[in-house]
Amino acid sequence: MEFTDKNTMNLTAEVDEALRISAVAFETSDAIMITDADAYIVRVNQAFLDTTGYSPDEVIGRNVRIMNSGLHDKSFYAGMWQQLLHTGSWTGEIFDKRKCGEIYPKRLKITAVKNRQQQTTHYVAIFNDLSEHKKSEAENRNLASYDKLTKLPNRHLFLERFGATLAKAARLSSFGAILLIDLDRFKILNDTVGHDCGDLLLIEVANRLKHCVREMDTVARLGADEFIVLIEDVSDSQDDTSRKVGQVAEKIRESLARSYHCNDHLLRSSPSIGVSLYRGNDLSVDVLVQHAEMAMYQAKSAGRNSVRFFDPVLQDKVTAHAALESDLRQALARQEMHLHYQMQVDSNHRPTGAEALLRWYHPDRGLVLPGVFIPIAEESTLILEIGDWVMNTACKQLALWAKSDQTRKLTLAVNVSAKQFAISGFVDSVADILKAHQVDPSRLKLELTESVMLEDMAATIEKMHALKALGLGLSIDDFGIGYSSLSYLKQLPLDQLKIDQSFVQGITNDGSDAMLVQTIIDLATNFHLNVIAEGVETQAQLTFLKHHECMAFQGFLFGMALPVPEFERLLHRIVSDLTGSFRALKPGFSPPTAC
Repeated sequence: MEFTDKNTMNLTAEVDEALRISAVAFETSDAIMITDADAYIVRVNQAFLDTTGYSPDEVIGRNVRIMNSGLHDKSFYAGMWQQLLHTGSWTGEIFDKRKCGEIYPKRLKITAVKNRQQQTTHYVAIFNDLSEHKKSEAENRNLASYDKLTKLPNRHLFLERFGATLAKAARLSSFGAILLIDLDRFKILNDTVGHDCGDLLLIEVANRLKHCVREMDTVARLGADEFIVLIEDVSDSQDDTSRKVGQVAEKIRESLARSYHCNDHLLRSSPSIGVSLYRGNDLSVDVLVQHAEMAMYQAKSAGRNSVRFFDPVLQDKVTAHAALESDLRQALARQEMHLHYQMQVDSNHRPTGAEALLRWYHPDRGLVLPGVFIPIAEESTLILEIGDWVMNTACKQLALWAKSDQTRKLTLAVNVSAKQFAISGFVDSVADILKAHQVDPSRLKLELTESVMLEDMAATIEKMHALKALGLGLSIDDFGIGYSSLSYLKQLPLDQLKIDQSFVQGITNDGSDAMLVQTIIDLATNFHLNVIAEGVETQAQLTFLKHHECMAFQGFLFGMALPVPEFERLLHRIVSDLTGSFRALKPGFSPPTAC
């Protein structure tokens, strides 16, 4: 039998107790990992395994790098090790990777274990998974930044974004706008039908607002029935910005003024909208919001359901634009639109036809030229209605001209907008109009702009061939100012190119214009196309064009655009003059008709 002294027995008991305490402590809820001095794992607890998804065999003996997330760069880890070596510990938040590949955040504390010689023998890492904590923080931030009812950004988040947007606008030197929207008489409606219906209406308002703006723009709820829209990076032109923002504001006004359904109630509301433009950060967020608020109250004072700009000059422009568009919507019904006809002649000055040019005679504004109202029509669907009216009116005139020997051979050119050309039923519509008026298709020529090529080249070519199959002619208007002319010219079934008047006007004093016109004529000749020059106003221009073998001409030199009676009188006079000239040269010659 061996005997152990009392001191030895006590020491052994103390060691056993320390080991038991250590084992219990090691199996805490905190994840624990012990590595050697070279960061190779020697021991982990159950909490570590539960957190990381690894088994002991998969990590023991492996370097801790197997858990790196890849989200931290080398300098991060260099700083960590520098602090560990210098102080013996490091504490902080870090992203690591579980066995399944999921990256998660954790709070980590690493402590160096040293021997009696103060040499590091091990490292003990204790950490907590912060995933749920971060998720809760994000939810709290979301509650602090978003409106609970509509899920839109709230005032706090809007102001934060607006501040960042102003800094961006300063860098880009671009204009943007904020639109402050207040629902008219919402309190009365809310008290009448109940707060539940009122809440549903506010949710629907939020949805409609989001559908009225771009994805990059911010729609926020400031509180109660007040919303605000932040529109970024509109244009570097103030006038262009005011026009575009005015269109968006009107779109919002129309959308929010439509009826709302709530249970058995049909609700009606309308917005008052105040607009404030910004460029850069010359004015603060608070001042710009105040400007929009002032404009919104002006809209309220004007009778509600309206839009007002803070800048009175811009407001006048937007108001004038809106008034003109409103009048334009009534122009056809009020029979204010008319077609004028400008003569087209060949190289012998014989009339070959005319171009139908649209004129708007407003009872108060007087004559409104296409350059003013066509862009407004193009911005909406009005151009389709107007284009259809022009086509019908032109074909009706061709049918009348077919009854006269002097006019039956005239060709009538009609301008077609890119939007009109793009509609799926355009070819069928033209065919129906030709049939309705019993017009010889060869007497009709459609003038297309180069912009029709922008969307779908293959579809454009197919549609042009379908139009050619009807028997009518095709011309490219304003040739030379558009897009990739040479690349598509050989693919299109064209009959004619029209040289833009801006080039024609410069051919006698601008060498580059003269060269360009000569090139277009040569190009048309090589492609076996007719070429006509518009805007011919002087004899010198005509001489140049004839010298370079331009085939047809149009411009004030041969007559301005005229109503039908005056055009026909001009035509009769030209034919009579030509007849007299031919008779003087060749007695007994029969009078010519228009070609």
